[in-house]
Amino acid sequence: MDEEVTGKAIGGKARAAMLTPEKRSEIAQNAAKKRWAYKEVNLLKATHLGSVSLGDVKIPCAVLEDGTRVLSERSVAKALGRKGGGSHWQKKKNALEKDILPEYISIKNLEPFIPEETRKILLNPMIYQSKNKVISSGMRAEILPEICKIWLSAREKGALSDQQIITANKAEILMRGFASVGIIALVDEATGYQEIRPKEALQAYLDMILRKDLAAWAKKFPDEFYENIYKLKGWAWPGMQKNRFSVVAHYTRDLVYERIAPSLLKELEIRSPKDEKGKRKNKFHQWLTEDIGNPLLAQHLHSLIMFQRLALSNGHGWNRYVKMVDKVLPRKGATLELPFPEPELDA
Repeated sequence: MDEEVTGKAIGGKARAAMLTPEKRSEIAQNAAKKRWAYKEVNLLKATHLGSVSLGDVKIPCAVLEDGTRVLSERSVAKALGRKGGGSHWQKKKNALEKDILPEYISIKNLEPFIPEETRKILLNPMIYQSKNKVISSGMRAEILPEICKIWLSAREKGALSDQQIITANKAEILMRGFASVGIIALVDEATGYQEIRPKEALQAYLDMILRKDLAAWAKKFPDEFYENIYKLKGWAWPGMQKNRFSVVAHYTRDLVYERIAPSLLKELEIRSPKDEKGKRKNKFHQWLTEDIGNPLLAQHLHSLIMFQRLALSNGHGWNRYVKMVDKVLPRKGATLELPFPEPELDA
């Protein structure tokens, strides 16, 4: 929404209109250098630049020299209909100030919905240098789905004002835009990085998702995910205290681990082999990293549950639901539906 220009901003607008594009760029660069002067870091350089298209929204993106994919913070803010200015970073210059989240996620209503690992990532933006030596502030591309999830969760719980619901609706549009391919793949395509990325890139990506050592077990799958599977299949739900049909494990592998990242399921099976009794000693999700793997799993499960609710509310069954998921969240590298055995039910 356009805001009325008042006060000192009138003079600033008039001055900007009189400057040449080159002079405005020089002033912006000097301001950027001063803004980040307090942060003593060796800036990574962007090796590939592009723009991701999500519906009618275009978000500038880049691949840095260490392989990190980033999105323009200001453009993400604009896509969400929030302020894209850098005043919140100015406040962080004072060492006495506490860390401040970006303005597109810092409203009080969202506080209960922001996971701690997501907060840590957002408090440390990626500062990098473009090919033309422009200093930019970006966010890790894989965190965008988590940001959208935060807005959608707040909307679902009725925690947003009417104006904030507009932003949540924009977040839903963004989610639809990258759900079928994945934000990392979109950035690689937009920047041309997919043509020259090293052969080890997939393994490097899996290394970001998977931890080296097994984590302690913690509940990651909402009860609703399994309960909705039973409802869609037309089975009586016995509750979480009862053992689930063994076929549900096959559904979980297909719907979740086959669709988060290429070769993820294969790597998890290697790390968690079956014993002589055909059992695995740990859960797959215990291998996921806190900063990337767990947010990816949480975002994916959120999408699956949203489709479950949609299917149930429209009276659809299991087959219709799976086809819906196949269309929007296809298996990574798979094209054929796998026929899973049905459990034997007592008459």
